Amino acid sequence: MCYFCQRNIKQIDWRNAKLLSRYLSASGKIKPRKKTGVCAKHQRQLKKAIKKAREMALLPYTM
Repeated sequence: MCYFCQRNIKQIDWRNAKLLSRYLSASGKIKPRKKTGVCAKHQRQLKKAIKKAREMALLPYTM
């Protein structure tokens, strides 16, 4: 079961950089679903949140 489904999280907040950084690789790329265990719905939300956080300079584009 997905991390976000287990905790009943409906929306992923782009301001939570600590949580989002768990889903980035060492090079700064978004980790795939197979490695993270996130469901498809939350993976799409995660992608949008990470991209928004990068725009707002909370997360780096590359590490």
